[in-house]
Amino acid sequence: MLGRMRIHLMGICGTGMGSLAGLLAEAGHQVQGSDEHVYPPMSSMLESLGISIKQGYRSANLTPEPDLVIVGNVIGRANPEAQALLASGIEHLSMPQALGRFFLSQRHSIVVTGTHGKTTTSGMLARLLELAGRDPSYLVGGVLQDAGRSYRLGGGPEFVIEGDEYETSFFDKGSKFLHYMPRTGILTSVEYDHAEMFPSLEAVVEAFAKFVALIPPASEGGRLVVCADDPLAMQLASACRGEVIPYGLSSAARLRGRPIEAGPAGQRFEAFEDGASLGAFEMQLTGHHNLRNALSVIAVARGLGLSADAIRAGLAGFTGVKRRQEVRGVASGVTVIDDFAHHPTAVRETIAAIRARHPHGRLWAVFEPRTNTTRRDVFQEEYGRAFAGADEVLIAPVDHPERAPEGRRLDPQRLVQDIQNGGVTATFAARGVTELVALLSERARRGDVVLIMSNGGFGGIHDKLLSSLASRAISPGQSPQTR
Repeated sequence: MLGRMRIHLMGICGTGMGSLAGLLAEAGHQVQGSDEHVYPPMSSMLESLGISIKQGYRSANLTPEPDLVIVGNVIGRANPEAQALLASGIEHLSMPQALGRFFLSQRHSIVVTGTHGKTTTSGMLARLLELAGRDPSYLVGGVLQDAGRSYRLGGGPEFVIEGDEYETSFFDKGSKFLHYMPRTGILTSVEYDHAEMFPSLEAVVEAFAKFVALIPPASEGGRLVVCADDPLAMQLASACRGEVIPYGLSSAARLRGRPIEAGPAGQRFEAFEDGASLGAFEMQLTGHHNLRNALSVIAVARGLGLSADAIRAGLAGFTGVKRRQEVRGVASGVTVIDDFAHHPTAVRETIAAIRARHPHGRLWAVFEPRTNTTRRDVFQEEYGRAFAGADEVLIAPVDHPERAPEGRRLDPQRLVQDIQNGGVTATFAARGVTELVALLSERARRGDVVLIMSNGGFGGIHDKLLSSLASRAISPGQSPQTR
């Protein structure tokens, strides 16, 4: 066990860094940090743990000198505090390195990787293990609805961690998950993403191949749970030294699912393990992508020795992760839902899931291109097809388009035209949130669902829309449409 240390975190208010700070504080270390964007809820959570936050980055933040500095990947080499750190000789680690050193080396590390579904899957597995009494530790990229936090330090052997393929830090350009010491891995999917980091799909595949190579041999307890419905994931799994357990909806899956029904309460499905039925399961999330997420969790839990009944109770008790199919409110009969979807595949699957959960009334899909990849034209054509399951689509302006290379930027007006060519009504809201709120407040009617997709705050659109809807009479129009 490492002794008590004075630890400073640069970029402490990021989701991952703030969660690491909480883990370190609960492990008994003296923790402080710095950031230039300090606001609730992360600042409130850190303050409640007695963690002091210094506003802005400066050399004085390293006085008195800490024992260790942990550097978030938001920090560039030119950052003045990073420059002072490098000149000081103080020991420093990246966030993934620190997780490995302080927590993962002492536990059974279960790493959830893949282009899609990492946060929901890791949160689902963590909550299931907790409800099953295994007292797990975890760190995921979102706040669990019922726990109200994104991390937990438990006394059990398992540590569930979301394994991001993004770069580690300015001094380590390798993927974060390469530091996570997996004994068990989940590989949900492999698609092109993070265009600012990976020049090609081949580069993405290479990163995941390095992760697969970290899993120990089956004789040492290594295990890879991989989506049988994803050809690239299965191709990578063929090189794994550990036991490989394919899951999914196809006949190639050892842990196979069969959908039964979906509706406002969630979905029911039957699971089969090596052809034998484990019975029916229920979960509060909809969509085939979430069914696959659940199947991967079942496969891991079975590998840990949990009974089908314990797994059944854990899945039923998982209420979800904030910003993943999260109902933000209902006003004047209009349901407003927040989701993190930004990749074309995630947009398509999320729309299908919301349609299954809310089959009546119109489905409005509101999209903000905000990530470094969505700002670019990498998925220009794919986005034109991704919204086909919605009734009405509203596209916001590209957030900070100058962050994408000139000549390679997403064209939102062309996107709107492509969506319309596919038979779906689409509008480009050139004035952003103000125009979106006004348009939805005027045209949405009782029974409609507004699905807002962005990986950021989107100008507070959710609360602004709910407030606007509540303040004016919504025309009932015709009876809610069905599809």
